[in-house]
Amino acid sequence: MDTTYNVKIWSIRVYRGKQKTSYSVRWSLDGREWRQPFDTRALADSFRSELVSATRRGEAFSLTTGRPVSHQSGTSAVSWYDFAVQFADAQWHRTAGNSRKNTAKALMTATVALLRTPPAFKPVDVRTALREFAFNARRREEAPAELATILKWVERNAMSMAAWEDPAKVDEVLHALGTKLDGTRAAASSVKRNRRILNVAMEYAVTHRVLRTNPLPKGRGSVPKTSSAIDKRSLLNPEQAARLLGWVRRRPRGGKRLHAFFATLYYAGSRPEEVVAMRVADVRLPEEGADDQWCELLFHTAQPEVGKNWTDDGEIHEERGLKGRAADDTRVVPGHPSLTRILREHIKAQSLKPGDLLFQGEMGEMLAGSVIRRAWVRARREVLTPEESASPLGKRVYDLRHTRLTKWLNDGLPPAQVAEWAGNSVPVLLATYARCINGQLSDLKRRMEAGGDLPEVTD
Repeated sequence: MDTTYNVKIWSIRVYRGKQKTSYSVRWSLDGREWRQPFDTRALADSFRSELVSATRRGEAFSLTTGRPVSHQSGTSAVSWYDFAVQFADAQWHRTAGNSRKNTAKALMTATVALLRTPPAFKPVDVRTALREFAFNARRREEAPAELATILKWVERNAMSMAAWEDPAKVDEVLHALGTKLDGTRAAASSVKRNRRILNVAMEYAVTHRVLRTNPLPKGRGSVPKTSSAIDKRSLLNPEQAARLLGWVRRRPRGGKRLHAFFATLYYAGSRPEEVVAMRVADVRLPEEGADDQWCELLFHTAQPEVGKNWTDDGEIHEERGLKGRAADDTRVVPGHPSLTRILREHIKAQSLKPGDLLFQGEMGEMLAGSVIRRAWVRARREVLTPEESASPLGKRVYDLRHTRLTKWLNDGLPPAQVAEWAGNSVPVLLATYARCINGQLSDLKRRMEAGGDLPEVTD
């Protein structure tokens, strides 16, 4: 292929005709002029920027086509939108529902930032079309007519992958990923998740020879720092937990069932998605009349609620193995005698059989996350003081798990044992809960004193 580095790029020429106005990008190669017309200035500006970026990279231009060599190899000619759809489909078959949803959100934000011109549609409609249909492999063909029109417009107006070779455009996309719709800064955890997804997309582009290198910045400071440590203010003391669970039990509609559910979270330190998946046979109760004995809970399945749009079978929950473990792994956790009494009463009251779900909705279906959250929000509002309710204290249902794991550590149980019951690794457990361990300072001081130190200096 004959190529040249003798490139000159001129300003955009505007032609105003009787029917319409056109915008032409003009450049020359070895003195030969080339010209590409566009219907809008934004499209012309985007194309001209691609040519300028190629010259700054020292890229050769083809004397046959007039374009940068990378355009001919397919690298820059690929549309970002087409690539993003391809990447979303590739991820769909290898990730779980929540990961699919997060991938769609990240790609949606990046796509809006990579449009050549602002859309004339409502921003919320553009985002819905992208998030719920374009990057959803199962629903793409189900998009309503008005959203399908938006997607066709996006497909025509999305920049090419060459945009990633412009550092300014990369910064613009990263800024969009770190900003909420109201213009405020997104949570550091959200920013980190979006950056991680985008980085996987860029590595996918490199692997499939769509990009030559990963354009995202690397090294210290490129990703916001996040902490896995829990907020100590979110932990409940025994009296607060008792009042909250007591209010739930007295709730007229389904109170006793929800009380047993929350009590299992509180006493066993388990994850909500593990508890909703439990069957009656997974509870090993002592013999009748021995309710002062400990029970055992067997966890082997999780049923996170991801939404019917993001599962393969259209169900709201997605069945999978325990978090961070092999698909067929199990975990046994001891249950306090108080939990023994609660679960025995619950099983009898509901006339449950061994194969039944331990905690069910009103129609015998899996307990819905919306029901769980509404009950907990109402309990906090009714039980806690206004100051406590406005604080992080027990703000999430998940804080019942945090409270129990912290208590086990504060009671002096070995971290390895707590990690086993929690379904975590020891490093993750300590990184998450080390700041909340207290009540052992006096014992630690005695140990340090017993270890000896330098003799006191006397005059």
